Amino acid sequence: MKNRILFSILLLVVVSFALAGCQKRTSLLVDHEEFTKDYSRPLPPGELALRKITNPDHIPDYTQALSDLDGLADAISRSLNYMAKPSSKNFYPYGDITHEHAVRSLQELKKLISSGRSPGQLNVILREKFDTYISVGCDNHGTVLFTGYYTPIFDGSPVRTDRFRYPLYKMPADLLKDQDGTILGQRMPDGSIRKYPSRVDIQRSKTLDGQELVWLRDAFEVYIVHVQGSAKIRMPDGQIRTYGYEAHNGWEYESIVHTMIADGKLASKNINLKSMIDYFKKHPDELDNYIAMNPRFVFFRLEEGEPRGSINEPITPFRTIATDKSIYPRAMFAFAAVDLARPVGFALDQDTGGAIRAAGRCDVYMGVGERAGELAGGTYREGQLYFIFIKPDRI
Repeated sequence: MKNRILFSILLLVVVSFALAGCQKRTSLLVDHEEFTKDYSRPLPPGELALRKITNPDHIPDYTQALSDLDGLADAISRSLNYMAKPSSKNFYPYGDITHEHAVRSLQELKKLISSGRSPGQLNVILREKFDTYISVGCDNHGTVLFTGYYTPIFDGSPVRTDRFRYPLYKMPADLLKDQDGTILGQRMPDGSIRKYPSRVDIQRSKTLDGQELVWLRDAFEVYIVHVQGSAKIRMPDGQIRTYGYEAHNGWEYESIVHTMIADGKLASKNINLKSMIDYFKKHPDELDNYIAMNPRFVFFRLEEGEPRGSINEPITPFRTIATDKSIYPRAMFAFAAVDLARPVGFALDQDTGGAIRAAGRCDVYMGVGERAGELAGGTYREGQLYFIFIKPDRI
């Protein structure tokens, strides 16, 4: 789901001001205009997102989260798979955390949660044997906005038909990116590199003809897949194939929802994907104009198995989070102190997102299909984000 754009900004906006260790729901329905915090406020140059907690009283009580460890060991194993790749060393040290320190932390955490100890016993060990770091958040006080994303399932076809006329494209050969996935631009015939064309220019030029991977039945479904970064497509013979993110064209994402509100097409108190789908079904002639307002264009690849995150490992529902990898440590063990419809608790930082920028943002992967989409759509809450590393003297 690399560079997947924020799904929840299209959806029902609900905010909860949840403090670490406090799981009481205090939600309220609000308009977009009522938000005053800049969750995407950048950190000063060179600063990281995490601050080590030195007062034990400020470390969360993990007991409740430790009563549900389903899927966590497998998610840690996937992070360890990534850390075993030589390329992972390019992103460490992270502050004072070396690559060796990060790997050992994951190894010890996997042993701990697989030990069969009670939640109370595990909590004591986590607090004594491991250091806890807190995200500085959007305000230097730890406030992080949590949102959700998912993998939709749509019908499609490997070839164009009268029913399936809207394609997802594979990455073109002239698009250049580095080993970290950063888009470098378009290689020109003379060898020079320029910024890749925008969405409108790509669609007008027809240069992607012949690069189609799969065809969908609706242009807005294609756009949803661009937003989410992956999809499962059900073929006419019933086979389901997974298509995952490969690259984008290097342009910043621009939300269409704010323009639709300003134009009076949607009410700000009813922002959800269904309302947008219903609107464009009634007004199909307006779809192209709104989609054109977002210059980012996404390219895909056929995947084996489940969707993968930005560390190229399969992602796990409610155990994978996406953050800004320029300021957060890749693949590491985290604790999400946030009150969601379904608790998150412990997760691995295995993904990134096009709209997930700065210390004040975190996206939670919620799985595949309609129910996951509903959960993602209801996720727009404040909380705190912690990372856990073994103490240096325990290595």
